[in-house]
Amino acid sequence: MSPAPRVGITPVPEPPYDEEQPTAQLGTPEIHGALALDPRPLVWGPPGAIPDERKLRHLGQALAEVLAGRRPPETVADKLTARAYRELVQAGQMIQTARPPFAGSVHVKEPREGAVEMCLLIHCGERNHVLAIRLERRGVQWLCTDFETA
Repeated sequence: MSPAPRVGITPVPEPPYDEEQPTAQLGTPEIHGALALDPRPLVWGPPGAIPDERKLRHLGQALAEVLAGRRPPETVADKLTARAYRELVQAGQMIQTARPPFAGSVHVKEPREGAVEMCLLIHCGERNHVLAIRLERRGVQWLCTDFETA
């Protein structure tokens, strides 16, 4: 008589990463340039919630692409206040680069409750740039209220 087959416990699978979710659940992101932006607003939960660094980097990447002239500003309009959006459109192409910009690591500070300031190093080939962005909580959504680049 042969021994009974060995039965092991199957580990519970982890939930899929965002990029592994079916597009019907996420909505169809609009693709311009090198980055597909999530069409949902930037929401990070209850007051005092720590912002998701990956979403912050994606926003910084998208703004860098707009400032390099590789993405239309309309694609980030819902992530900015009306004043910041006007300034972005008026700024035009501020980052001169022969290749697409790439946002490096994010450095985040919270100067007060409901405000986040971040700084990113934007890799542009021969010359790198710095992009500083300020976001403020408006209800449960975070909006970019100001930005600077050098």
